[in-house]
Amino acid sequence: MPDPRHIAALQQAERERFIATHPQSLALAQAAQVHYLFGVPLHWMRDWPSPAALFVREAQGASLTCVDGLRHTDFCLGDTGAMFGHSPAPLAQAIALQAAQGLTCMLPAANAVAVGEGLARVFGLPMWQLALTASDANRFVLRWARAITRRPQLLVFDGCYHGAVDDTLVDLDPATGRTLPRPSVLGQVHNHAAFTRVVPFNDLPALEAALAQGDVACLLAEPALTNFGLVPPAPGFWDAARDLCRRHGALFVCDETHTISTALGGYARAHALEPDFLVVGKAVAGGLPCAVYGFTAEMADRMARAKDAAPEGHSGIGTTLSGNPLTLAALQAALTHLHTDASYTPMLALAERLETGLRERIARAAKPWTVTRLGARLELQFMPHTPRDAQDVRDHAQAGLEALTHLFMLNRGVLLTPFHSMMLVSPTTTAQDVAQLLQVFDALLTALAA
Repeated sequence: MPDPRHIAALQQAERERFIATHPQSLALAQAAQVHYLFGVPLHWMRDWPSPAALFVREAQGASLTCVDGLRHTDFCLGDTGAMFGHSPAPLAQAIALQAAQGLTCMLPAANAVAVGEGLARVFGLPMWQLALTASDANRFVLRWARAITRRPQLLVFDGCYHGAVDDTLVDLDPATGRTLPRPSVLGQVHNHAAFTRVVPFNDLPALEAALAQGDVACLLAEPALTNFGLVPPAPGFWDAARDLCRRHGALFVCDETHTISTALGGYARAHALEPDFLVVGKAVAGGLPCAVYGFTAEMADRMARAKDAAPEGHSGIGTTLSGNPLTLAALQAALTHLHTDASYTPMLALAERLETGLRERIARAAKPWTVTRLGARLELQFMPHTPRDAQDVRDHAQAGLEALTHLFMLNRGVLLTPFHSMMLVSPTTTAQDVAQLLQVFDALLTALAA
């Protein structure tokens, strides 16, 4: 365990370095306090470990330039939203062309059929609907799942992340196994803990016990936990979990918003998980606000029957801007030019090179740390083994060391994801970018050893 006093001293030095080198970001952060809560358009933007938010002038490819004119190699990539790089040329061209032809009209655009064919080709499911965010898509799928199964309960894994879906913002009491309201959730008045069960990831007995009660509409899950550190599935876990869902009549909803980085078509397609529903957001249209949810022909039939049996009126599913022409244009360009082997082959190879480089340096420094990789996504974890579940991550948490790592690397032109030590490699990331990260990591290890 590193000396907390040494970590604190290093962190203070890095804060002072940021203040000295980012005067324009500091000035804008102060000015933004007048009109923005916490001085940022989205309060999450203040969660970076820097003294002020890094204000961005331009983002292209795998780098961004801040308002102080400093270039930063970007391994955060909008927390997956810019997984294919910032502003890919085919996407920018498609958006510009469509912007001159109409943004929204609440009617299907002429390319809707082609987009549907592209979604089926890339992700392997025949039927689709669009939303603006993965949070929305997950909400809509939960409504469909409860409607067609006539069951009230949702099942999720401890440490899951499915956006701002109230039903999933609950916690597991490790002592009792009960589902608890999450204290950090603001303005909560409904008891979502009464309709959501939480079990540990990779725990098949707990999963079966939760399903055996016969009232679970669906299991909503990422193939691997990605927002609580990266926690991969144990060998054979998903085959057994899928069988359990089928045996107990619960639908399997696979949220691939982060794990789309695994392989072309996502983790579910690469590993033949055969979900009933599939949700993809953030990167699916290259970073433009867009999400999609796909489903099997059987689910489509059950959904149609549930809608036909309901009275006329708002179903609670969908928003006015869902499936707008601008989104469809961006999605078509992304499916054609970004969701390809030509994108995934180099990013997966570079991610493997980065993993190897980090592991070699950790071993030489004799640090009790590990690196977990899922396709183009990597996680530096300050623990001696690959985590098994969210509680394993909690038990080894070192918040001070994580914050130092982020700010140390940011000050030397390398961005990691702020909420945890995630690195994402894009098709536009270069071998020089990886070498830069590894060089800065060497400097961090030297500073920690001093």
